[in-house]
Amino acid sequence: MHKKRSIFGCGIMLLAGVCLAGAPAGKKTAEQRPNIILILADDMGYGDLGCYGQQMIRTPNIDALARNGMRFTAHYTGSTVCAPSREAMLTGKHTGHTAIRGNFLTDEKEDPPMPSGKVTIAELLKSVGYRTGLVGKWGLGGERHGPEKQGFDYCYGYLDQIQAHNYYPPFLYENGKKVMLPENADGKEGAYSHRLFVEKTMQFLDNARKDEPFFLYLPYTIPHGKHVIPDNSAYADKDWPEQMKNYAAMISLLDADVGRILQTLKEKGLDKNTLVIFTSDNGANPGFGKFFKSNGASRGQKTSLYEGGIRGPLIASWPGKIQPGTVSSGVTAAWDLLPSICDAADIKKPAGLDGISLYGAWTGKPLAGERPYLYWEYYTYNYNWDKPGVTLPRNWLESRAVRSGKWKAVKKSTPDGKSAPAELYDLSADASETTDVAAANPTVVKQLEAIMKKATIADASYFPYKK
Repeated sequence: MHKKRSIFGCGIMLLAGVCLAGAPAGKKTAEQRPNIILILADDMGYGDLGCYGQQMIRTPNIDALARNGMRFTAHYTGSTVCAPSREAMLTGKHTGHTAIRGNFLTDEKEDPPMPSGKVTIAELLKSVGYRTGLVGKWGLGGERHGPEKQGFDYCYGYLDQIQAHNYYPPFLYENGKKVMLPENADGKEGAYSHRLFVEKTMQFLDNARKDEPFFLYLPYTIPHGKHVIPDNSAYADKDWPEQMKNYAAMISLLDADVGRILQTLKEKGLDKNTLVIFTSDNGANPGFGKFFKSNGASRGQKTSLYEGGIRGPLIASWPGKIQPGTVSSGVTAAWDLLPSICDAADIKKPAGLDGISLYGAWTGKPLAGERPYLYWEYYTYNYNWDKPGVTLPRNWLESRAVRSGKWKAVKKSTPDGKSAPAELYDLSADASETTDVAAANPTVVKQLEAIMKKATIADASYFPYKK
């Protein structure tokens, strides 16, 4: 393996990929391959969990997951909003190389589809005999472009991310077909979607067999808005605004259901051979960041590329493989999960990935060395683009960010394409990004701006939208 040292100091090396086409499976048998559960919270900051310092919201089961496994303290999400973050995680590519680079609504008022040629974690695992399932929010395409087209044997939930704002939807989708929910017809609130998701999750686990490994992707919508929940009594005694009680109760409900999943694995004798990963898609909204310190001490929030928008929790537990109670300060990103899962399942990785494998760290070895940079770009969507008198475009490249070693640059743009001067932060001395040191480090700024130019390719039909 060829090592490339970053001129910016400590980082992680980018591993060379191996082409998937025609690649034989690894040496492990079906019974030896681990089951894999990937849980993705929605709009939850890393600071919302007790194991990351939360003082007001109770998360005992996720905290226990961290104690029984590995907690990463410098993990980055795929993006600062949901759709691109999901593609980055599922494909092992950062947002300079993804097709979806911001939230967007097509003329049909649904999410643009991720191209069918993109290879997902589910497709890779399915190719070696995994039973694959998704329960929750897809967010990468509407009807005829759902998860059943991207390697999932079973899927249940929302397709479109806007529909997922309603926790009492009139319908959901199961295996690509619309399923009406009469309990929620005509605005009734009889079936809370998260509870339906947990029921389907339990059904999937009930059907699990020891001779057939499974991959279960759980992109639950909690605690994304609307911030409603049938019962917030766990925080009824708090002198908080109702929305804050609901938010806390939603996270505690998610935590309880993580506990239920772990207990079910134990009861079925599957816990010893199941890798459980918990993470989030982006940082929390500013109101919760302020009230609960949901984004820790980080600057920014969802929709920004400061640390508060793209820092997230990452916890991995795998009995017998991951040493309980370990903590990693290595810099990791959502696009690392695909190669990591490939190594865990003993299958070859596709070529051209941006992610590196965390498998070595999971099994007691150092991270894979150094890589030159991490990169993000974010397109904002103008939801009022078609309103009378609106002159702003439908979307535009709002910001870019690159991290290399201790340095992080953030560069913002206006709707007409003009870029502001790059901001530069020394994260080793200023983790909260309070002091822009660009003026004192022009050479570093120039190098990071050069990375921004080479880290992106024109492979995104809707970003920017040119029609």
